Amino acid sequence: MCVYSKVGKWECKLVGGVGTVKGECLWERNGDIPGFWSVRYGLAIIIHFCLFVTTSQNLSLSIAIVAMVNSTCQSNQTSVSRKGQPDVTLDVPAYDWSPEIQGIILSSITYGQIITLTPSGYFAGVLGARKIFMIGLFISSVLSFLIPLAAAQGVAYIILTRTAQGLAQVVRHVLTSPSFWVKWAPPLERSRISSITSSGTILGIFTVLLVGGFICQSLGWPYIFYIFGGIGCVCCVIWFSLVYDDPINHPYISESEKEYITFSLAGENSSPSWSLPVSAMIRSLPLWAIIITGFCRFWLVTNLTISLHHLNGILSALPSIAAWICITLGSQMADFLLSKKILSLVVVRKLFTVLAVPYVSSITAITLLMLSMGISCLCYSGFMINSLDIAPRYASFLMGLGGVFTMIPGILSPTVTGYLIKQDSVSGWKNVFLLSAAINLAGMIIYVIFGRADIQDWAKEERLTRF
Repeated sequence: MCVYSKVGKWECKLVGGVGTVKGECLWERNGDIPGFWSVRYGLAIIIHFCLFVTTSQNLSLSIAIVAMVNSTCQSNQTSVSRKGQPDVTLDVPAYDWSPEIQGIILSSITYGQIITLTPSGYFAGVLGARKIFMIGLFISSVLSFLIPLAAAQGVAYIILTRTAQGLAQVVRHVLTSPSFWVKWAPPLERSRISSITSSGTILGIFTVLLVGGFICQSLGWPYIFYIFGGIGCVCCVIWFSLVYDDPINHPYISESEKEYITFSLAGENSSPSWSLPVSAMIRSLPLWAIIITGFCRFWLVTNLTISLHHLNGILSALPSIAAWICITLGSQMADFLLSKKILSLVVVRKLFTVLAVPYVSSITAITLLMLSMGISCLCYSGFMINSLDIAPRYASFLMGLGGVFTMIPGILSPTVTGYLIKQDSVSGWKNVFLLSAAINLAGMIIYVIFGRADIQDWAKEERLTRF
């Protein structure tokens, strides 16, 4: 067995404790550690674009619905939506959906995600993310093609179609989390690799906001579903051909990279199990710190997303650029601090979680809005990958469980925001962001006090409640 020693060298120990043999591993003899031009970073880029596709499919209806609805029902739409309306010369259907019906249609995808989020993380950890995600992406892509047909059949059909798409798309949360990388990412590269994959979501948001209206205007609103559905089918083929659950079974990985990854993870027990230490999880303060901080962070993100609807198309896409930049730079800095042993793992996780709490109480301009969205994404190198540190063998399940709590703000926050801005829009928005600042500050304090980065006792062995 090979382990990483305190002096920065690999030591190969004989099984059974007979003795210790120090020597060079294959990747050491070949020179440098396999870097960016490697299979694991290639997988990160593939997952990046798969998340781009699923996010684009998720948000396409939010852009297209303005073109799908008759102008007589559009009295309360924003300027960004109006720019996305198709020319009258295009032969596309339009529907008489009230604002209430539109809201139900848009939120229906969330219903499916809430139902399957935790089970998807659990089964992805046990059965492997490769098959789970490919099936989900393929179903979501096919349903994207069917949305125009479902809309023509009636409101109930499109609601059912979007709910089913939510059931399929929930697997993207498995790849947004670090759970897929429990067998692929060396500890000192987790922030960097996780940021590459997660930034695909930001790219999807940016792309849909930037070109979605243009597609609806020039080609007709059905094509926004056809285009992203087709891209999703292509990604399914690439995914099935090149992505594997672990480096041991990957047919194209070099021996040096395989040994490097295997030796880096030698001290971690990442093998999933059907058994779950439920009672120990419930009593775990570090786990609750991650969950509560996730709830607080996504309360802010939801409010920022709502405020973006009041901007025009290009400006609404700018915060996504800021978010992508902060994710990329933040991950590089986090891994640098770890690789140079400047800070410990738990300090790095807490530092980037603290930095991700922006000053949002006085947001009144697009510049501050961009900074808030961007800085909040530094948490991708903080608490959002912390479950991989404290419980690598249960990371998939924990990320699915945490994802359920991050969806709660998507339900509560719009209601609270609507109540606060109902009487006075100016003072109402001020109160909205004051509340967001208070909630984020509370989450930061809880994480700083109770957050940990070492493997918890309940994650080291199989015991307790069995599912």
